[in-house]
Amino acid sequence: MRATVKGRIAIFHPQGFLDGNNAPSFLTIDDIKATEALNIDMLLVSLKKVIFFNKNGLDVFIRLLDSIRSHKHIAVGLCDYDSAKFATINKFYGSTLTFSLFRTEKIAELFVPSNKNDSKTVLLYNEDASQRSAMAIELFDYGHNPVIAQSKKEFEEKKQNPDLYYAIIEETYLGLFGQKIATRVTGNAIIYTIANFLDAEITDTFNIAYHNNSLNVGFRLFIFDAYKVVSMNVHALNFFTKLASSAAEYNASICFVGLTFEKTPITFKNDLEDAGIMFFDQMEDILKNKELLQELGGSSATSSKHTRTLTKALIQELPGFIDATVSTIAMMTNAQALKEAMNIQTLEIKNPQNQYASSIGFYGDLDGMIILIFPKDIAKKACELLIGEENEDEEVILDSLAEFVNIIGGRAKALLGEKKHRVDITLPRTYANVDSLLEMAQHKKGVQVDLRFEGSNFIFFLTR
Repeated sequence: MRATVKGRIAIFHPQGFLDGNNAPSFLTIDDIKATEALNIDMLLVSLKKVIFFNKNGLDVFIRLLDSIRSHKHIAVGLCDYDSAKFATINKFYGSTLTFSLFRTEKIAELFVPSNKNDSKTVLLYNEDASQRSAMAIELFDYGHNPVIAQSKKEFEEKKQNPDLYYAIIEETYLGLFGQKIATRVTGNAIIYTIANFLDAEITDTFNIAYHNNSLNVGFRLFIFDAYKVVSMNVHALNFFTKLASSAAEYNASICFVGLTFEKTPITFKNDLEDAGIMFFDQMEDILKNKELLQELGGSSATSSKHTRTLTKALIQELPGFIDATVSTIAMMTNAQALKEAMNIQTLEIKNPQNQYASSIGFYGDLDGMIILIFPKDIAKKACELLIGEENEDEEVILDSLAEFVNIIGGRAKALLGEKKHRVDITLPRTYANVDSLLEMAQHKKGVQVDLRFEGSNFIFFLTR
């Protein structure tokens, strides 16, 4: 089967039934090799004419697509499917999904670098916050204007005016993007999802580096969504006990929600409670109780005993970090930046009132943290661009600010990648009260850069 090529996208179009028996006859290794000579950025399989498929059939295609991605470094995945097919694909692959999914070819074209500068206004929604941010990063980088819906309700409302958008992006997934370990951030709490039988394998599947960097960024409340956990053994018990012990050094809280003890010894619960872990029946018991959130650390940040010094390697990348920050703010507010001062020091904020703050961490070949102090007027401008309208709701502004900082983090990650530094980024932690940030960062020494945007002061702080 030959791929059809449009622009920089090559697409295979199988027809009829797709299962383990006939899939190899649709697509062969020779067909894949024939695309190597093409100047393309993306290779997809269209499901438009596929009447039925099973996992064995898709696996044949995915293995072949992965074989070319590994050495040609292009995006691969599936496109042209309806909601039923999208649900089936997710059911087949779940958390192991590594390839991309584009509901239509038109949507796929938006994520191709060759279409850069052909600006389109699009409506974007994904229930996974990290996926939502990854898409926003890509779309902004390619010159588009994504209007990002923060909730399903907001998305459904904005969908009522389709003429405002070139495309409406839903049921789309960027492969090899997103932090699978954190399903979402709500009220500055990180929520992890665990399921089935928990044993020693959790030490391999749980991203402890991501968790530790989230602590360093300022997250203090971690919730394990355990509704689907059947049971656990002593190895998992020991893992969570150690996790709680390390969290205590940061004054952080760990909670389990929905965990039953029908097949798990009740003594395990006693041991976990002794370690400081709390148990709740429903997620709403925590998230809808603002006083409890405050008490558990979901609305504040406290400093840890850990202090780390700046490294020469990190300081060498400072210009790239600043460029990623300044260019993103300039692009989204149409304001030019003026650098006023740069010093190695502890974080100093002269007028903390009327400002918001956010922190985002990165780790891998390099590790550190970017802290940004936003005047509220700049934050509101960024919010207006992201959601497509003015909004005075502080919660909405802070959610938008998190998306905005994610875009900055994504750009910094891309710049480091160009220099062969492989890093991952945490989800951003936002602060309505700058004093809470200062509690977390008061002993951290870093590089502070004071900037000015249209008369407003803005602080960039790089630390570890």
